[in-house]
Amino acid sequence: MLMNALILAAGLGTRLGELTSDRPKALVEVRGRTMLEHQLRHLSAAGFGHFVINIHHFATKVRDYLGEHDNFGLDIRLSDESGMLLDTGGGIRKAMRLFDDEQPVLVHNVDIFSGTDLCSLYLNHLDSGADATLLTARRNTSRHLYFSQEGALCGWSNEKTGEIRSPLPGFDKSRFVPYAFQGIHVISRNVLAQLDVVPGQKFGITDFYVANSGRLKFRMTESEASDWVDAGKPEALELAAQIIRKYYE
Repeated sequence: MLMNALILAAGLGTRLGELTSDRPKALVEVRGRTMLEHQLRHLSAAGFGHFVINIHHFATKVRDYLGEHDNFGLDIRLSDESGMLLDTGGGIRKAMRLFDDEQPVLVHNVDIFSGTDLCSLYLNHLDSGADATLLTARRNTSRHLYFSQEGALCGWSNEKTGEIRSPLPGFDKSRFVPYAFQGIHVISRNVLAQLDVVPGQKFGITDFYVANSGRLKFRMTESEASDWVDAGKPEALELAAQIIRKYYE
């Protein structure tokens, strides 16, 4: 079975400064290949065969780049957000319609590099019966997702602002386990009907998860925080190169 993967590549990449002055984040190179090529090769090797990539910033350059490389021999479709950047939730909602079957979709940020066994993550999601499975870790962050001892999503907080969200009445975050979201998750196709209920075109997927955690089954799976990096900043590119050398090549 060839699995479905959505690569989120529509971000502006402003944190990378001059590196994205003439190209999108997805086309920034690490160890001689673009972030996008690394992800496509890595996901393909893990058993993913149907891809959708959402694009916005320098969208034509991504389209031309894939054309010049004959899509790397892969089944790739583009979800074009050139007219409006839809944020993660709106982008996922639009892109999920481009897959031909009803299998779950692995969602992977283009600038996340890790040692995660993505095939196992996907297959474990299938076995769990969850509506979505979120990869998480115990690492320092200002924003936490809170899960029950059984691994069910229950709430969210922003430590900098003191904001707390949860559909549970009287939610007390001290009674739950805080985790950081790792930018990789698997979504079952039945969730699309619930995404369609969200008003407006732009919304974040984390907001959606938290708001609907009381009636949908959103579970977590824990990963190690060490072999993981958000390569959205120049200072993170060296660690990304180390992880690529270890797991991607």
